Amino acid sequence: MILEVEALKVEFPTRRGTLTALDRISFAIAPGEVLGVVGESGAGKSITGLAVIGLLEPPGRIAAGAVRLEGRRIDNLPHEEMRRLRGRKIGVIFQDPLTSLNPLYTIGRQLEETILTHLPMGKSDAKARALSLLREVGIPAPESRYQNYPHQFSGGMRQRVVIALALAAEPKLLIADEPTTALDVSIQAQIIALLKKVARDHGAAVMLITHDMGVIAETANRVAVMYAGRIAEIGGVREVIHSPQHPYTVGLMGSIPRISAKRGRLVQIEGSMPRLNAIPPGCAFNPRCPKRFDRCVIERPNLLPAASSQAACWLHATP
Repeated sequence: MILEVEALKVEFPTRRGTLTALDRISFAIAPGEVLGVVGESGAGKSITGLAVIGLLEPPGRIAAGAVRLEGRRIDNLPHEEMRRLRGRKIGVIFQDPLTSLNPLYTIGRQLEETILTHLPMGKSDAKARALSLLREVGIPAPESRYQNYPHQFSGGMRQRVVIALALAAEPKLLIADEPTTALDVSIQAQIIALLKKVARDHGAAVMLITHDMGVIAETANRVAVMYAGRIAEIGGVREVIHSPQHPYTVGLMGSIPRISAKRGRLVQIEGSMPRLNAIPPGCAFNPRCPKRFDRCVIERPNLLPAASSQAACWLHATP
């Protein structure tokens, strides 16, 4: 496995007590695999990505668990060592490409600097590699665009440049946080195809964070459904989409309109996700769950085998 996350717990100390943003989540991503992480706003998707790459904003902290990259533990590394690792072994694609690009430098200079910082090569080789990366991510006529500034590119083209930057040092892990949200549908499809190509051709492990099940269905091999800082269900994309095993996932899938279905009311999950300071005992989903029974209110379920996936639900406990 490229990435292994074991019982990861992230806390935010406040004046009114400690808030648990991630509560003992575990997953792994293999080389060439795309793991989709999906859930409502506030479920803990982006916090998971930030914890993995060591960019939690203080006072946020990893309180327990471990993060391993290629078998090496990285969650306890010194800041400077983690910074070097982030550029060399981990590539990051954020939602808004303008936050990842320096408006004062040409895209060519930014790519060259990243390559020279992390790879042992000269300036001419770095430029050749930068042009090659721009071609790979679909920037037309990269030689003529090399001296352009970020504001001279469209949103979709800027996102391609950010992907090129993320790939500059040949990382083993790529974390993409809502990489298609600000783009129109046709450009979304191109970025999705590009992420799949990166995983396939570079053998990188990709963690794709999104709230869009359509993007997950098109891109990911497996999907982890998050709820209130926990993983509710994890499994193959087809299995989770077509045969969800957790009541929350059932509700999510039922809320997606289908072209082929007759018109009718979409499934609605009653209530809302609990705030971090008011997560109920037992299963966090129990106040909204139509299949709740006594054990759900008292005892928290871990991930249990459920058909071909795993679900944190007592419905799948062996009698």
